[in-house]
Amino acid sequence: MSALQDAASPGYLDRAPSQLRRRRFQLGDNAAFYVLIAPATVLLLTFYLYPLLQVFWISFTEPKPGFGNYALLLSPSVTRVALTTLRICVITTVITVVLAYLVAYCWVHAGPRAQRVMLLGIILPLWVSALVRAFAWITLLRRDGLINSALAGAGLIDAPLPLLWNEFGVVVGLVHYMLPYGILPLAASLRSIDGSLMLAARGLGATRGQTFSMVYLPLSIPGIVASAILVFIFSLGFYITPALLGGGRSMMITEYISIQIIEVLRWGLGTTLAVTLVMIIALLLAVVSRVLDLRKLFGAK
Repeated sequence: MSALQDAASPGYLDRAPSQLRRRRFQLGDNAAFYVLIAPATVLLLTFYLYPLLQVFWISFTEPKPGFGNYALLLSPSVTRVALTTLRICVITTVITVVLAYLVAYCWVHAGPRAQRVMLLGIILPLWVSALVRAFAWITLLRRDGLINSALAGAGLIDAPLPLLWNEFGVVVGLVHYMLPYGILPLAASLRSIDGSLMLAARGLGATRGQTFSMVYLPLSIPGIVASAILVFIFSLGFYITPALLGGGRSMMITEYISIQIIEVLRWGLGTTLAVTLVMIIALLLAVVSRVLDLRKLFGAK
């Protein structure tokens, strides 16, 4: 009805050409948008989605078609590796988030000059290769390394401590690598907290501990969740640090996949584990995105 009234109004025929030109211009903008994203879309489909589909196909066809590879997921060896991976990832996530919270809190409440120095210290490890950092930890944690030598020289131990080629060494290396990824989301969340709320709580008679536990900490939960999600997902798919610091004794799922494909040549089981890992990560993100707003968690507006 409104369209008929508009058509019957005076001057409609004069306005029509300009409206058509505006619509053609909008269509031209949409076409330009699709042309601009077309190369990136083609690259994504060619070099990312197509290999994933190949891996998915191999998991159902090697060594013979069917669900035999997925039945092997319940075998004792795969179950043991999966539980080890889950245990290491949970421990790494908890330790990393606690340490990241302490660093982020100090960083946010430090002065401008101290914040610049701390930012350099947080970002600098990201510029160092994971392989270099793993070998550095091997030098520090081995039986005749710096830590054991210092403890023995101080008379605190009689025999070298087993700090390497076990779960302890893997967790230490992973926590060191994941700390920047845990600190940055937490710092973004802590910066968004209104400081006047703490002043209001103190003005109402709350102590420093009560102000932190009842006001500041609940407001920082989105940053804690974001940090934990990021660290846990990265830990699930990490390979270099667990392989070097674990020494094959604390094998995680990525190292097990590598052994199945490269050494044992069991492509079916290796691709099945890879597909399962990708599906678990996607499911985890889907569940979290249903419960929480991921854009707010990671500081997006």
